[in-house]
Amino acid sequence: MITIILVAAAIYALGGKAITEKAQALFASMNVPSIDGKHVAFAALLAAAAISWAARPAPVQPDVQPDNPAAFSLRGVFVGPTASDDAATVSALCDALGDAIEYDGQHDKRLRTGVAFDELRSFAREMRMHGDSIGDRQPRARDSIAKFLDAAVGSSGGPVTEESRAAWVAAFREIGRAAANVAK
Repeated sequence: MITIILVAAAIYALGGKAITEKAQALFASMNVPSIDGKHVAFAALLAAAAISWAARPAPVQPDVQPDNPAAFSLRGVFVGPTASDDAATVSALCDALGDAIEYDGQHDKRLRTGVAFDELRSFAREMRMHGDSIGDRQPRARDSIAKFLDAAVGSSGGPVTEESRAAWVAAFREIGRAAANVAK
């Protein structure tokens, strides 16, 4: 709308008096129908309907739900000013752990026990965080992840089978996905 007004003002500034005279001559030669109360009422109702339609509130968008509502979620457990960064770090770390365990299983299988997987997790966290602990800053996230890992892979530190290795990989990737959803 403002564009039309600005264009009209520019045309008037350039043409000025000549344009005004031509417009008046054009309107004088036109056969304009008479306007009565019905026409005014119709125009007012039409304008009110257009304004009402344009001013209606936008539909409320529902909160985006995960594709699988039963999937592991870390929403609401990362809190404070570092919540998003902490979640992103956990996501990257867990994705890398899943990749490392999967790679090891496809090659020389150095990691042969649940204890070795846990030591890899601890070592990777210490190296990535330089001794800093996200778990200390985010105890609710730490507890949720620990509970999920216990349910997904158990607490046995014994020998690893192909199935248990796949469970560890899937668990770390699921934690990575859940943490990435929080970091967004």
